[in-house]
Amino acid sequence: MKAFIIDRYGKKQAGRIAEIPEPEVRDDDVLIQIHAASINPLDSKIKSGEFKLILPYRLPLILGNDVAGTVVRVGARVRGFKPGDEVYARPDDDRIGTFAELIAVKESSLALKPMNLDMVEAATLPLAALTAWQVLVETAKLKKGQKVLIHAGSGGVGSIAIQLAKHLGAFVATTTSTANIEWVKALGADVVIDYKQQDFATQLHGYDVVLNSLGSDELKKSLQILKPGGHLISISGPPTPAFAAARGLAWPLKQVLRLLSSGIRKKAKQSSVEYSFVFMRADGAQLREITALIESGAIRPVIDKVFPFQDTAKALAYVDSGRAKGKVGVRVI
Repeated sequence: MKAFIIDRYGKKQAGRIAEIPEPEVRDDDVLIQIHAASINPLDSKIKSGEFKLILPYRLPLILGNDVAGTVVRVGARVRGFKPGDEVYARPDDDRIGTFAELIAVKESSLALKPMNLDMVEAATLPLAALTAWQVLVETAKLKKGQKVLIHAGSGGVGSIAIQLAKHLGAFVATTTSTANIEWVKALGADVVIDYKQQDFATQLHGYDVVLNSLGSDELKKSLQILKPGGHLISISGPPTPAFAAARGLAWPLKQVLRLLSSGIRKKAKQSSVEYSFVFMRADGAQLREITALIESGAIRPVIDKVFPFQDTAKALAYVDSGRAKGKVGVRVI
C-alpha cells in the first residue's frame, strides 16, 4: 500500500510517499480503507521528535492521527463493526498512521461516521473533538453558566471547543487575531480578545476554566483570570507527574516531567487554582457521544483547505505556517 512516511526525526524532514506492507490485523482490530485524514499540530511535533521520549515510535513511521473510511475486514473478536461500515477514529497513539491507504484500528477506538458528514468532514473531527471533550467534559466538568476561556479559537481544537462549550451552556471567551474575530463569534464565542491589540489577562477576570493550547507565557497569564477554585487545563504542556503515572513512564522520565511542570503547579497552588495537562487519548465511546452532537447540529466541522494525498507534505507545511482556520483535510480516495 501507499503511505506517507518519515525516515528520521527532524523539523526539516519533509516526509515522502512510499510503498509499504499492509498492516497486520489483530483479533480486536478493524481494517479500514482510508478515504480521508486530517492534519493536526501533533503530526509536526511527532515529526520533529518532540514526543520521542513519551511516544517511542519505530522508524520509518507513517504519520497521521485522524481517519475516516470504510471497513474492509474485522478481527476474530470484533462484534460492533462489519465490512462496508463507514467509520471514523483517532487511532491509539502507539498505532498512528492515517496518511496511508489502509490502517488497522482497535474496535474500542472506533465509531460509525456521522451520517450527515462526508468522509473529509468526518476525518477532520476525531482528534480535535476528543481533545475538546476530554478537556471540557471529562477534566473540567464544565457546567451551564460557568465561564471558560478557550485560547486560539480559530484553530482546530479551539473551533470545536467553542461549539462544545456553548452546547454545555457556558459563557465563552476566546483569543484570536484581528482577521478572525467575526468568524469565531459566528462559532458562538461571547467575548473575543484580539491578541494583536489586547491583553486577555487585563480584559478577563472571574473565569472558571481556561483551555490553553499556546506557550508558557499565555499559560502563566491565564492564572490571573481564574477565580479561586478555577481550573487551568493545558494541551500544550508542560506534562505533570499525574500524566507520567497514567502513561506508566519510567522513573527518570517521571522526574523530568515533575521538574518541567513544577513552576506552573506551584504558581497554580499559590493562586488556589488547579493545573492539569491533557494528552488526548483514543476513545470510541466518547466519539459516539460526539457523533450524536454532530448529527444534532450542535457541532459542525470547520475546514480551511483539503489537499490530495500526494500533497500531504504541502498540507503539513500549510498547518505549520499557522494560517489555517479550523482544520486541513487530506483526501486519500
